[in-house]
Amino acid sequence: MKDFVMIWNRFAGRRYSTVNVNQNQSDSSESEEMTIARRTNTIRRKSSVVVNRFFNAALPNAVHSPISPRWPKSIFMLMTLGSIGLATGCILLVFQPYELLFRLKVIFTPGGEIFEMWRKPDVELYLKVFLFNVTNSEEYLTGKESKLRFQEVGPYVYKESLEHGNVRFNTNGTVSANLHHPLTYVREMSNGTELDFLILPNIALLSITNVMRDASYITRLGLNMLILHTDTQPLVRMTAREFMFGYESTLVTLGNNMMPSWIKFDKLGLIDRMYDFDGDFETVYTGETDVRLTGLIDKYNGNVNLPQWTGKCANVNGASDAVKFPSYIQPNDTIFFYRKSLCRSAYMGRTGEKFINGLHTYEYKFLENQLDNGVYNPENKCFCRKGHCLQAGLIDVTDCYYGFPIALSFPHFYKTDPRILEAVEGLNPRANLHESYAYVQPKSGLPVNLAFRFQINMALQNIGHMARVQKFENFVLPLLWFEIGMYELPASLNTRFWLYLNALPVVEKVGIYGLIFAAVVAIFFGVHKIVLFQTKGSLLPQQWQATADITSQKLQFLTNRRLSCKSNEMDTHYSSLLDSKEPNGTSDVTTELANLKEEIV
Repeated sequence: MKDFVMIWNRFAGRRYSTVNVNQNQSDSSESEEMTIARRTNTIRRKSSVVVNRFFNAALPNAVHSPISPRWPKSIFMLMTLGSIGLATGCILLVFQPYELLFRLKVIFTPGGEIFEMWRKPDVELYLKVFLFNVTNSEEYLTGKESKLRFQEVGPYVYKESLEHGNVRFNTNGTVSANLHHPLTYVREMSNGTELDFLILPNIALLSITNVMRDASYITRLGLNMLILHTDTQPLVRMTAREFMFGYESTLVTLGNNMMPSWIKFDKLGLIDRMYDFDGDFETVYTGETDVRLTGLIDKYNGNVNLPQWTGKCANVNGASDAVKFPSYIQPNDTIFFYRKSLCRSAYMGRTGEKFINGLHTYEYKFLENQLDNGVYNPENKCFCRKGHCLQAGLIDVTDCYYGFPIALSFPHFYKTDPRILEAVEGLNPRANLHESYAYVQPKSGLPVNLAFRFQINMALQNIGHMARVQKFENFVLPLLWFEIGMYELPASLNTRFWLYLNALPVVEKVGIYGLIFAAVVAIFFGVHKIVLFQTKGSLLPQQWQATADITSQKLQFLTNRRLSCKSNEMDTHYSSLLDSKEPNGTSDVTTELANLKEEIV
């Protein structure tokens, strides 16, 4: 039993010192202790082999084998960079970051580039005025000739320095500004001078007689006596500048003194009145809520409707003043145009497209019968003033010109009732000279080339009972026609938008597709390298397996050999114990040791 305890203590790592009775017993005990220690070490080695085999089976060979296969870093880098590049390229292709940046650029913000272009356009905007000089005034007034004969003179050219002043950003996505349109005479571009003397209609006389035609008899009698007393004539000689920017008239001075709420000026000139923007302000969209509306009119003078009209004819909401048109125009879209001098809004439709100085543009012209009063287009019947409709091609704008009987048409009565043109001589309508147009870059809404052409006329009614104007009863008298034009963008502005609209989108596409192509190439080469690597290393798995088998066999052989040696030693020891002098006392120990041997083996 003592021997069994010693073996157990040795196996458990415990050591005890013993006191021997005699030397033989001491030697025998030491021999037994050494034998048991060797057996215990053998058991530990065997358990280590079992544990090692367990972990070798559980973990991949790549962790333990010094010759295990590993991908080169180049393959890893190619596959990683290729995957990242492909994902990035696809994301950029879907979201188009430059398009997002351009949309943000179009929106009006304080100090923004597009906003500053709207606030004070850096363009060459010109007003060209053509006057109708009457060449047979005496013959017509005396009855010798039945038609007035006109000679077109001009143009008298003025540069318009458009500016939106006193800008105020509102909280509802709009911006308000006062309008300034100062004119500067450009002598070198004009055909003639402002001091040219011409025979032109006396607007003051014709207007006042038309306004007072239905007044009481006493009022009309007093006006007729005043006209005769002052010897006021319907056709007078004056300079071009006086006619455009104001000439003195007894009737105008009298009206200004007696009716200042009606006639607020002491001189009457058509261009002067047409460019009277004093106190006017407009509110336009910034594009925060809809980028397509950037720069379009929300309200004019605080109202979405013009006071001169009713119904849809009064609407100016969504109209452009030609400084900026809608952004992202589609081919079938119509654009809405408003200018105070026209006293109304009008629609334009796309008629073609054209590249101008490298910029892609849509060509727009006014829709057919836009100046109709319901004759051809019933929706335009709301342009009839107080139920009185003018002939087709004329728009009554009396309420925009201080009650004077002013009517707008296209120049030379282009697309107007033919009877109007037949009543006069010297006018020759031609589309290429008298039709309005606008070339607009559809994405930005930038006007690239435009010309708006209109004619100012007097639509006189039954004034035959008024002094000196009997020959003008129910007569449409042409006064002048004008062209507001911007014929090309400044070189710097054109280059800038060419870069924004043409170059940078191409650079973006080339960059995106280049990134995707490079990513695909990287992935392809990565896959190619993997295939080559696997082909070259196709024999390595067999070598690794053979090496592993050999190693395992060697370990098994060494383990078996150690166990065999130890087993022989234990047999020898057991035999010596059986031959001892205390057979009875050690029989139990021998049995236990035999059982332990079986367990160890």
